[in-house]
Amino acid sequence: MANGGPVQHGYPHLETVRAAITALYRRLSYDTVQTFSTSLAPADAAFCDTDDLHLGAQRVAREIVRHFRLPDARLIVGFREMTHAAHVELAAGPEYFVELNDRFRTHRRDIGAALAHEVAHVYLHRLDLSFPSTPDNEVLTDTVTAYLGAGWLLLDAFREDAVSSQKLGYLTPEEFGYVLAKRALLFHEDPSVWFTSPQAYDAYVKGMAQARRDEQQPPLTGAGWAGRRRYAHDRRHAPSAPPEAPYAFTPDPTGQLRVTFPCPTCHQRIRVPVKGRVRARCGLCRTVLECDT
Repeated sequence: MANGGPVQHGYPHLETVRAAITALYRRLSYDTVQTFSTSLAPADAAFCDTDDLHLGAQRVAREIVRHFRLPDARLIVGFREMTHAAHVELAAGPEYFVELNDRFRTHRRDIGAALAHEVAHVYLHRLDLSFPSTPDNEVLTDTVTAYLGAGWLLLDAFREDAVSSQKLGYLTPEEFGYVLAKRALLFHEDPSVWFTSPQAYDAYVKGMAQARRDEQQPPLTGAGWAGRRRYAHDRRHAPSAPPEAPYAFTPDPTGQLRVTFPCPTCHQRIRVPVKGRVRARCGLCRTVLECDT
């Protein structure tokens, strides 16, 4: 939890975020991801200063548990002094003990954001989905929270001005915006209408621009002129391609050239023949892609 200190910006965890989206699809399947097409409603996470602290926290926790389809999970929420925003004990269940930073006693509007991250930890624990290192696992948790419809709360908790700052979660604001934009493009929703933080809106706009760029990489037909020209040059020199290129060329057993590139939705690698206009369907997320190979 950044509290008054410098907030990291940009996309330092972008490749891990993309790997997290791929891992989520592989573990859940396309059909299960589709059941999360409706985001957590702002009213479900609303917390007024006049609400009882403990009863209100338990109410919000129940709503987030319901959103993550964990009907038999019960969160017991407490408060104590700590460095991090929150902590959850990942026991066998069905009861899970969540501790929130004492700061939330007086910053109640962000309790939902802290609980969303911790409930996502429980959800991933039950799925048995994790990354090897603790930092990457936290990126996975933030990504899943946002992609499955509760993470807009985490971005909305980001506030920054000339003298103070607050940010929850391990992703940068722009990375949260990127994941929320990927979700918005998938489900045709606009989470920006729920933001109360102007800085959150700005980060979402930047994240959407980055997400759009995923759809504009060759060999996709949405690639711009410069990208298509670079791709044509690399194709002439295939199978070699610059290491920074999003695509790679390889010959198949018959000698025909094929190109592999990431699906702009789930980032699984797709392999298609190099033969001009091709329509491909991602086997993981079922996105239909128009390509000019």
